[in-house]
Amino acid sequence: MAREDAENALNAMGEIARFIEEASSIIDKEEVSSFIDLLAEVYGDHRRKVLVMGAGRSGLVGKAFAMRLLHLGYNSYVLGDTIVPSVRRGDVVVAISGSGKTKLIVTAAEAAKQVGATVVAITTYPDSPLGKLADLVVKVPGRTKHSRLDDYFARQILGIHEPLAPLGTLFEDTALVFLDGVVYALMERLRVSEDEMRSRHANIEL
Repeated sequence: MAREDAENALNAMGEIARFIEEASSIIDKEEVSSFIDLLAEVYGDHRRKVLVMGAGRSGLVGKAFAMRLLHLGYNSYVLGDTIVPSVRRGDVVVAISGSGKTKLIVTAAEAAKQVGATVVAITTYPDSPLGKLADLVVKVPGRTKHSRLDDYFARQILGIHEPLAPLGTLFEDTALVFLDGVVYALMERLRVSEDEMRSRHANIEL
């Protein structure tokens, strides 16, 4: 049983890795370029902020991305933290939701739009409520917790069998790796060294 458990875990790990590799070949390069351009435009202007938001595990992905933005030198925040300042015109809001239907995120994105912030949706469904209100959509494939085999991109990459990763795992893992790739692209564009990033890393940790 222990050996079978290990095989199940490693098989799932391999399938997730293959999914992410395939996803990297179908994510639209123009969408990615526009996203990086937008973030590069904000860089260095300390009057402008980047607010990242997501619910559940997507929120954890957002926190990881916001942390790396901070290391790069951005004024980055995560929705829900007590120290988040007000969002204003010129700020960038990155909303992460596989389904694009998460009410909390859609409502927060609507509020950001009303004050003139630029909203970027990281989602599998551009035609979702979040996708429709966003100024920019980056379509990241993944199976979401709201659906099964009706996920076109998951079906396209994995075939018609049920993936080994439950609920929204494929979207969340793919979004995490994609956003780490964006961080690397920003390091190159902005010429920020790893030493500079390390200097902004927390030096007091629990």
